[in-house]
Amino acid sequence: MKRLDMRDKVFKYAAETFGTEPEYLWSRLPDCAVLRRRDNDKWFAVIMDVKASKLGLSGQGKTDIIDIKCSPLMTGSLLGIKGIFPAFHMNKENWITVLLDGTVDEKQIMSLLDMSYELAGQSGSGKRLRTEPKDWLIPAAPAMYDVEQDFRRDGTIIWKQTSNMIVGDTVYIYMAAPISAVMYRCEAVEVNIPYNYDDGKYRIKKAVKLRLVHRYSEDDMPLAKMKDFGVAAVRGARGVPNTLACELKRLCGK
Repeated sequence: MKRLDMRDKVFKYAAETFGTEPEYLWSRLPDCAVLRRRDNDKWFAVIMDVKASKLGLSGQGKTDIIDIKCSPLMTGSLLGIKGIFPAFHMNKENWITVLLDGTVDEKQIMSLLDMSYELAGQSGSGKRLRTEPKDWLIPAAPAMYDVEQDFRRDGTIIWKQTSNMIVGDTVYIYMAAPISAVMYRCEAVEVNIPYNYDDGKYRIKKAVKLRLVHRYSEDDMPLAKMKDFGVAAVRGARGVPNTLACELKRLCGK
């Protein structure tokens, strides 16, 4: 069994504790992932790799870090701990950066993640609901789930909702190896469906109902072609770059 590194442990903890999955939002930063609350869409962690020198550390290599929300009252004391730094690319009053190389104890990292999650849930003005439709790209593993079989039943499937989707959103399903191509264009017709499923390896607390709109062929938008539109990998639910969305709509006559 593969030994989990700290990044993987953070993702596993977030999935089991908060029911959230990493989102990869930027094609130019394929290793940068965001964790956000499902109820208000706010980020509570950003995981990335950066040059050690950017943090004032010696060496030319890169190191994994996590940006975590922090109460301004605690920032000063936390910065005195080895492996914790002023936030990289985030507000330094409300965020800190923590090394994921083992310098900081795993239990402490998870405790800080708990704190960040709670802080992200606080709001003085309430959340602003998105009303404009959005395009999503989600991965599916052919070996684990026969998407085609479910679509043939009634043209819809129930899918784990890992992002803040709304009714009317367009969802493209990317089938992983051995297919490695976008195969379906769907519309979200029902969201936030309570769905209690946990087999010990995979957990679903909230689901979305997707209606099939169009089937693509394996040659329409394979991964090799997706790279030309700024998508080098599909590891989790993510937004679709405008250029790729336009091409996918063109391919189905939209």
